[in-house]
Amino acid sequence: MREIGGYIELDTYRLPMLHEGAVALNCGRNCLAYLIKAKNIKKIKVPYFMCDSVFEVCKKYGVEISLYHIDENFLPENIELADGEWFYLMNYYGQLDLNYIKELKNKYGRIIVDNAQAYFEMAIHGVDTLYTCRKFFGVADGAFLYTDTILGEELPVDESFERMHFLLGRFERTASEFYSENVSNNKMFSSEPVKKMSKLTNNLLHAIDYEFVKNRRTCNFRLCHEKLGKINQLKLKKVEGAFAYPLLIENGAEIRKKLQQQKIYIPTLWPNVLNETDKTSLEYKFAENILPLPVDQRYSEEDMNELITFVKKQ
Repeated sequence: MREIGGYIELDTYRLPMLHEGAVALNCGRNCLAYLIKAKNIKKIKVPYFMCDSVFEVCKKYGVEISLYHIDENFLPENIELADGEWFYLMNYYGQLDLNYIKELKNKYGRIIVDNAQAYFEMAIHGVDTLYTCRKFFGVADGAFLYTDTILGEELPVDESFERMHFLLGRFERTASEFYSENVSNNKMFSSEPVKKMSKLTNNLLHAIDYEFVKNRRTCNFRLCHEKLGKINQLKLKKVEGAFAYPLLIENGAEIRKKLQQQKIYIPTLWPNVLNETDKTSLEYKFAENILPLPVDQRYSEEDMNELITFVKKQ
């Protein structure tokens, strides 16, 4: 019999959840691990411009890796798949067109789409597609996977309550006070096995007003593009529910440091690329000089205009 009475815990939320029908797992890297195990993947082609977590997962499961370059529009270059090899396609900043992804699926067949930066881009039927929750919402973990192959083993359910301190702390204080906890939380997933999404994360995801989040992110992205598009070296398409506004400018790394002094925190996405690619490569340039400006649901038009003003002054 379940416990009855006593103090009240966190409420159970019942709003509709985006990606309700997908496989709900504990983190994005384990979506890839799930696919590797379920589809018996032995070889995979991955972009140079990629988070090191993807490489770590492949090495962990003994998957042979080959690498490919992208062009200035984030599109893959010169793709040829070996026998049995899978094609890992990163949807950078949600810039890939759905029809283009369909073309790649028809051409290569064995394709995995990483929508970690495109949460509001719905998966194409028949295309293995993964999403990461904590890049878009105030949760400590969680991911979704669309696939037609179900892993034939019972997965344990994750638990998140001990990971929530830095999120709750930042809600009431400053990001800098809890930054180290956030970093530790990110590192923890490197050793986490594949698990089902925790009850806590699943519950919190049912409390979100997804339409509001999508609209706010869309409006903030468009505002950035209207005011920064002329100095942006990237040719961007407008994105619904954007992850961030990628601003590519000269000396982006130096400007990032200056913004940090103003308590404007712009991450270097995938610093591993700076150690693993040639300084003359496009991938190195992107990793060093793209400023992924925050456009998320926390920020009003006034906030965005203030951010844009700071950027233009640098």
